[in-house]
Amino acid sequence: MSPEYAMDGSFSVKSDVFSFGVLVLEIISGRRNRGILHPARKLNLLGYAWSLWKEGKGLELVDSSLGYPIPMAEVLKCAQIGLLCVQDCPQDRPEMAAVVLMLGGDNAALPHPKQPEFIMARVHAEGSRTSSKGLMRTFNDVTVSDIDGR
Repeated sequence: MSPEYAMDGSFSVKSDVFSFGVLVLEIISGRRNRGILHPARKLNLLGYAWSLWKEGKGLELVDSSLGYPIPMAEVLKCAQIGLLCVQDCPQDRPEMAAVVLMLGGDNAALPHPKQPEFIMARVHAEGSRTSSKGLMRTFNDVTVSDIDGR
């Protein structure tokens, strides 16, 4: 969910760009953008991807089940494009037409992404409870009733 939609309910084409960026990062990493991926720093997937990319360790983000050999330069380019798509300010996110061109072109011309704002994992969220060990647990408040005939 894009920051602008989460904060004030505004939705735009740039919200879709944000979602696309999250999807790209989820595919590359093999992880969902939920919960804490880096417990020491309490980072979600966006924060984890950003910190690895910033430190020049972007290859550590790659899911090992993708198999080898994989074109690492292409994977890093996709990660950078994903990070461009999840920037906090909608105006900083590229248009989808530009994303398509970036995916098809070389990575020398890619702009550098800014750090995403929503990088901390939610600790206390509505519908969630924290255990005594500090682990986040989600409880479903839906009841399902099955009716059996006699």
